[in-house]
Amino acid sequence: MVRKYIFVTGGVLSGLGKGVTTASIGLILKSLGLNVTAIKIDPYVNVDAGTMNPYMHGEVYITEDGGEVDLDIGHYERFLGINLYKRNNITTGKIYLRVIERERRGDFLGQTVQIIPHVTDEIKEEIRSVGKDQGADVVLVEIGGTVGDIEGLPFLEAARQMRLEEGVNNTLFIHVVLVPKLTTTGELKTKPAQHSVQELRRIGIQPDVIVARSSEPLTDEARRKLALFTNVPYNAVLSNYDVEYVYEVPIILENQGLSRILIERLDLKVVNSKPQLDTWLEFINNLKHYEKEVKIALVGKYTSLKDSYLSIIEALKHSSAKLRVKTVLKWVEATDIERGIIDVNDLVNDVVGAIILPGFGSRGVEGKLRAIKTLRESGIPTLGICFGLQLMVVEFARNVLGLVNAHTTEVDPNTPHPVVDLLESQEGVIYKGGTMRLGSRPIKLVVGTKAYEIYKSEVVYERHRHRYQINPKYIDLFESEGFIVSGYSDEGFPEIMEYKNSRFYLGTQAHPEFKSRPLAPSPIFTEFIRSLLTQ
Repeated sequence: MVRKYIFVTGGVLSGLGKGVTTASIGLILKSLGLNVTAIKIDPYVNVDAGTMNPYMHGEVYITEDGGEVDLDIGHYERFLGINLYKRNNITTGKIYLRVIERERRGDFLGQTVQIIPHVTDEIKEEIRSVGKDQGADVVLVEIGGTVGDIEGLPFLEAARQMRLEEGVNNTLFIHVVLVPKLTTTGELKTKPAQHSVQELRRIGIQPDVIVARSSEPLTDEARRKLALFTNVPYNAVLSNYDVEYVYEVPIILENQGLSRILIERLDLKVVNSKPQLDTWLEFINNLKHYEKEVKIALVGKYTSLKDSYLSIIEALKHSSAKLRVKTVLKWVEATDIERGIIDVNDLVNDVVGAIILPGFGSRGVEGKLRAIKTLRESGIPTLGICFGLQLMVVEFARNVLGLVNAHTTEVDPNTPHPVVDLLESQEGVIYKGGTMRLGSRPIKLVVGTKAYEIYKSEVVYERHRHRYQINPKYIDLFESEGFIVSGYSDEGFPEIMEYKNSRFYLGTQAHPEFKSRPLAPSPIFTEFIRSLLTQ
């Protein structure tokens, strides 16, 4: 079978949901029996997302092989139920770095190195290489940003060239646009979408399918107008309206005939004549029809942008669906606790559980520590993730072990009790990008602990992203007071710790949210939610 390429572009504004649209297309193709992979192109000059503040670009997603990538890779993995890799996120920084390295080696034999053909050739080569190496029948390529962004032009040009080189039957362009509704007249306006397509056509790309994002389903009039002025067949103008859960999007698109369009347009040789989505529909049904509701506090420092913790939010949904429980989230900004804007005692008034969210740096640390103390003393089930575990350790050291001014050396390098300290492998590291302890690593679980009970295995693999560790020198002291180590890294430092005197008080150095899937929820998140039901 000839490999097929589907390019997903966006117009009018960013944040329309191209990632969810791309992931939804991937799910439909996979349910037809095809091997699918997905690539996210980010036109920013950063080599990867690792050095970006979450407020700039949402969470940094971590792949099995330690890639610090765009959060849309997380959408792809969750919808497709597969593991992707750092290569599945292409950035301007990566492409230009390679081109410059080749120029320095003399690979171009004295040529003047230019955007076309050298940069565009590098882009095309990488797209094709990923598809080939991952054995894909169909390669989905989402081009980030919006049409017209200057940094995105080389990628759009590469896509245009691939249409010529791969052929019309092997390439498909899907353009995601906004169709806003005017509050004054209640009318859906297609003009912004029309202008977006005109801009796309100006650089040589005619979309084959339009996916219109709107607050409500497109009217027949709006759909016909879009078809007429964008030169796209009426049945290839699809309405992607707002829904409660993003997992409904594949169903919405398929109900409008997306699989038929893809099969016919790309001449796909499918295993299943229709998408097999029964288990996906069952998952959505479990999300919507729950038997109980629980309220959870999420304590963090980037709470004004919920995408900063996107995978954690989704992992909670996956486990909630499995247990037929709805989780209501109460966002608690740690810096507001520090400033006295939030009374820390209010934390325990209306929640039955809490998650101490990951993060870096000193801002909000004392607020988190106050929250952790209140939660621990109140017996509220608590899950700490990465920095969350580290601060649970700091709080316990100060308030139970009596180690005055105990801290992590990340925040206080001169602490007399460095209960959290720099990893030995991080000493002397200067470059910040891609140098943390990253990716999937083994965790050796202690038989008889809650962690072992959760995973039901002596060794598990979870993804990591950290520079600091729980200091092994203090283990005996912590365990003498019941805060025991239930999981160790292969390097010998604590990976999971749990408080024996509690229903659920557990922290993990890993990020279990990155491996959670709608049809295969994270064991830790599932057990955390289950613990909230036994009160």
